[in-house]
Amino acid sequence: MRDHVDAAAVVELTRALVAVDTQNPPGNEREAIGVCRDALSPFGARFEEFEVAPGRTSLIAHVGTGEPGRPTLIVNGHLDVVPVHREGWTWDPFGGEQSGGNLYGRGTADMKGGIAAAIHALEVLERDGRHCACDIVFHLVADEERGGALGTEAMVAAGLVKGDACVVPEPTSLNLCVAERGLAVARVTVHGRPAHGSEPRQGLSAIEKAAQVVLALHAAEFEGTHPLLGSPTCNAGEITGGTGHNTVAERCDVVFDRRVLPGATRTSAEAELRAKIDGLGDDELHYDMAFDTFGEASELDPSHSFVAQLQQACTTALGDKPEVIGMTFATDARFVRNQAGIPAVVFGPGGIEQAHTNDEYVSVADLVDAAAVYAELYATFTA
Repeated sequence: MRDHVDAAAVVELTRALVAVDTQNPPGNEREAIGVCRDALSPFGARFEEFEVAPGRTSLIAHVGTGEPGRPTLIVNGHLDVVPVHREGWTWDPFGGEQSGGNLYGRGTADMKGGIAAAIHALEVLERDGRHCACDIVFHLVADEERGGALGTEAMVAAGLVKGDACVVPEPTSLNLCVAERGLAVARVTVHGRPAHGSEPRQGLSAIEKAAQVVLALHAAEFEGTHPLLGSPTCNAGEITGGTGHNTVAERCDVVFDRRVLPGATRTSAEAELRAKIDGLGDDELHYDMAFDTFGEASELDPSHSFVAQLQQACTTALGDKPEVIGMTFATDARFVRNQAGIPAVVFGPGGIEQAHTNDEYVSVADLVDAAAVYAELYATFTA
């Protein structure tokens, strides 16, 4: 199957997607829809668009006969990318330049390269003289990088996510990810009492108290462990406070990034944070807590038949059996697994260590390998 991959074609499609600036915020995923339509139209795709907010467009593309009883495979990929700070880049972030076997640009790894490989796989099948054993529905969605509320989450709520299994072409170094931690973004607002900066003990510094909160939560140990996901974590990622150097700070906000394990809820995640803050035993520490985001962890039983099918597709296409892994971060696969109840495996080209970085890249070899595996999966998938 790999011999039928046109490396130049999959590179060109990746470059075309990367050239469209879909930094989120603001997203503007609609700008990438035309590229996707053009790439899928030769395969008789039937299109629907789903737009929750202006410009925040997701594309649903049906490829196949739609015959009753025919299995349906979902390919879910996000069109938005994280912001670019150009001063840190050697390469043009939207140029898709190629060097040393790598393709550089924002989204090459996360995850426009994976989308391109999954689409090109349809051409690979034709080149090999084989046919899809299933209908394929591409969900090319908005807003994954900011939590998915305007993309996959909204599509699930609208009843648009239907299928027998789902592959998500996020970068996994071509391993099979069946579990991922959940995400809880907690904003802790610490309250103080203002006073003149020359008399700091006449007031109550919210910044001083917030520092105690940071020390209590950042990199703290939480209960629980998972064979693929390790232990829960907490990162103090943002802090703002005070009104000036000459005034004791009346308020300080700290934003914490919590990664939680399967089974954790918004309530339990908040209770764990509060327990550590309250455990400081400081009667002068007054705070509020609000969750900006909460996404459940998710997992698929590694013994599920779809994992075996994708594993076999890898072995057949590449000659190697991929590792079954978990990921410490969250993807849209959680909505497919948890809310839609559809088995989902994350599998794609590139490594997560390249995602969200300056000079993001994906290797051309990975794009070729991924396209071969997707094609093999399309040819063999059964519900």
